[in-house]
Amino acid sequence: MSLAAQILEKAKVKQTLIATAESCTGGMVSAALTDAAGSSAMFDRGFITYTNQAKQDMLNVSATTLKAHGAVSKEVAREMADGALAHSSATLAVSITGIAGPGGSEFKPEGRVCFGVAGLGQDTHSETVEFGALGRDNVRIKARDHALALLLRALS
Repeated sequence: MSLAAQILEKAKVKQTLIATAESCTGGMVSAALTDAAGSSAMFDRGFITYTNQAKQDMLNVSATTLKAHGAVSKEVAREMADGALAHSSATLAVSITGIAGPGGSEFKPEGRVCFGVAGLGQDTHSETVEFGALGRDNVRIKARDHALALLLRALS
């Protein structure tokens, strides 16, 4: 059973509605979730916020946070997840912001991806994963799969 199908099953049992806030994956998590038959019972919406301005406009990510920490940070991932909850009917949200490549810098290398998970009545969790310079496609796939695993864990 795919991760998305497992998420769907658990979300139905828990009557959980999910939203996503994605940057470097450009909607891959939303696509994976909606590929599962019956996903309309558990998926509310996805926000694709590729630019900093989109993060601010759609998710209320603070300009101060973006300036202080940069778009690829746990702090921004946390605000993205919180914003997805606030601007949807969802009760659980996951966010992704990262550097898929090519490129990066000494301080923010290719393959660094930050995630956030927010749930109603729960503290928002954020984390950073260093996937390494695997190439753009592979970083995006790894980030999608990690976000799905975070959703599954949040539902368990």
